[in-house]
Amino acid sequence: MSYIDSKYLNIIGPQLLKFKKKGDFLWNFRCPYCGDSQKSRSKARGFVYRKKNDLFYKCHNCGIGTTLGNLIKYVDSKIHKDYIMERYRSGVETSDPKPEFNFDVPVFRKKGVFKNLKSISDLSTDHPARKIIEERLIPSESFSDLYLCESFYKFTNTLVPNKFPSLDGDHPRLLIPFRDEEGNIFAYQGRAFGKEQPKYITIKLEDRSRVFGLDRIDKSKHVYVVEGPLDSLFIDNCIAAVGTVREIPELENNFTLVPDNEPRNAEVVKQIKRHIDSGYNIVLWPDSMNWKDINDMIIHGYTKSQIQEIITDNTFSGAAAQLRFVEWKKVDEGSMERTIRQERTSLEL
Repeated sequence: MSYIDSKYLNIIGPQLLKFKKKGDFLWNFRCPYCGDSQKSRSKARGFVYRKKNDLFYKCHNCGIGTTLGNLIKYVDSKIHKDYIMERYRSGVETSDPKPEFNFDVPVFRKKGVFKNLKSISDLSTDHPARKIIEERLIPSESFSDLYLCESFYKFTNTLVPNKFPSLDGDHPRLLIPFRDEEGNIFAYQGRAFGKEQPKYITIKLEDRSRVFGLDRIDKSKHVYVVEGPLDSLFIDNCIAAVGTVREIPELENNFTLVPDNEPRNAEVVKQIKRHIDSGYNIVLWPDSMNWKDINDMIIHGYTKSQIQEIITDNTFSGAAAQLRFVEWKKVDEGSMERTIRQERTSLEL
């Protein structure tokens, strides 16, 4: 793909309704050929995507597929002439390549119970909630499946009656949907935008394990398991287990646990010891890593590829994990024992 292609796509962008860049080489807008849905002005099912070194257009409503050049010509013939001339001057082949349409179809996620909420991608670029998400460097392709809920308690009570008997202190939260393999929402997590406590509240709509990302992974490949849903968005083939590892038996041990980097947290250290004793593959972050979780690492300059390399280089199991654990933890056995006793006491109560 040449710079000229992306340049002219952006030039005609203002003439395409709901024109938006969805990824590094993926643009979305309402189809100029069929007009897209006449019932819903929010639907946008036209996509420009990269195939090898060229850009192509495909509409998932009318089915038309063509080259970028033909799309530009259809939208604005004058701009198309400029496009052809600039390609010619730069020495780029001016004949359009034959389009191939055996590409992965973009996923259209069901809003379900979130149908009346706005996704982060629906918000204006100057909206405070969107700014917070962008400042945390959350991948932009995830914006369409993260939602703003203005009144978390009130909204939850419409789905789970009387879940919050009092609406005192109700506040906006980011809603993160938990989807099953078919994309249906069975739970969601509300994350505070500010210092509200608790920071995370997870609501189950069905009696099943609180695992985020089941619709996004390939179980035939090795899976990575982190603690936070947002952290999982930065790692390939990754889910987040909000509950316990025992809640995801369908992975059949073909996974690596990637806990937060909290060697001074007695509760976290205790859980990691249990995972090591159970024989799991587990990541114990290097001493040079000063950040608590993957999102913090991204914010402080680490790239996705760097983090995945660190994960690979610091995965342990068995005796090697036991030895590294002793070096990694920064709490003594007494603190861990007190944590265990407090847990037992709370269970008895």
